[in-house]
Amino acid sequence: MIHSIKTLLLELPTIRPHKLSVTTMHTQTLVLVHITFSDGIEGWGEATTIGGLNYAEESPAAIKTNMDTYIAPLLLQKQPENAAQAMQLLETHIKGNRFAKSAVETALLDGEAKRLGVPLSALLGGALHQALPVAWTLASGNTERDIAEAVHMIEAGRHRIFKLKIGLCGVEEDVRHVLAIKKALGGSISVRVDVNQAWTELEAMRGIALLQEGGIDLIEQPVAAHNRNALKRLSDYFSVALMADEAVLGPQNAFELAAGHYADVFAVKINQAGGLRNAALVGQMAALAGIGLYGGTMLEGAIGTLASAHVFSTYPELAFGTELFGPLLLTEEIMAEPLPYRNFMLHLPQKPGLGIEVDKEKVYRLSKT
Repeated sequence: MIHSIKTLLLELPTIRPHKLSVTTMHTQTLVLVHITFSDGIEGWGEATTIGGLNYAEESPAAIKTNMDTYIAPLLLQKQPENAAQAMQLLETHIKGNRFAKSAVETALLDGEAKRLGVPLSALLGGALHQALPVAWTLASGNTERDIAEAVHMIEAGRHRIFKLKIGLCGVEEDVRHVLAIKKALGGSISVRVDVNQAWTELEAMRGIALLQEGGIDLIEQPVAAHNRNALKRLSDYFSVALMADEAVLGPQNAFELAAGHYADVFAVKINQAGGLRNAALVGQMAALAGIGLYGGTMLEGAIGTLASAHVFSTYPELAFGTELFGPLLLTEEIMAEPLPYRNFMLHLPQKPGLGIEVDKEKVYRLSKT
């Protein structure tokens, strides 16, 4: 039985300003869900989003309010026997709230896997990969600083895939910034861009043409998520891979995008999908439609990052790697031990559940509630 459900907000500074087309982040607010069970087992989940309401329709404050007011009381009253029953209950009684649902499912599956003594990925069919390549996002906005940061990451063995956040400046200025970094890093290093929906279709035509000519590997969400017909036209026209991110939500939405082949690649995020099993379904549908996969992030801390990694480890192929660097962007460590990043990869722990030990005393001390 579920004994208690607590939702915690932790506002943690980032190691440097993180610039997106929609906002500049100086802190990240982690939204953690802590479930304790009557047998003493504990499960953790995370519902972290980006930039308050600048990025999506769910904010940390709203997630906590809805968790405390609606979701937790419903689960405590009904006492579902497992995570599948819990998610069916939430789908029946709670509209939307994909981030909160993902955190609840993660915490419940973490508890179930611990009870069975297996890694969480075993409950999703089993891991095919024990380590995942991790991209690093260069988002200072300064060309020389970004180059220096990338060189440091390569030399430290941390990252050799880099994504640049653009869309805040004009198309030509952004392209100059990106291609200068690509030239400095050389042909063996993968450079991608994320426009975060900032371009019109005409701007995208100009920008993508220049980026494709300059050897950029992947262009993420160049136009607004709702303008999926424009995304399809661009994807059909250009040979460089175009990735849908904000356009990819749950399984039904992903099915429609995959059936129409609106993009070459899907960025899968467990929170946007509404949970781990949904994210696994999104990946399966993309693979069946011949669409490449990329393990996305909402810049979660260690809990959401590892939950994502367990899902992505079950995919037969991640053609474009992952972006699971969220904990490395934060100045505070909330795990008993940091996540195992080495040799350009995130290595999955082999312990039961998520495979991590939360520094519970620190988490509750840092909590804003």
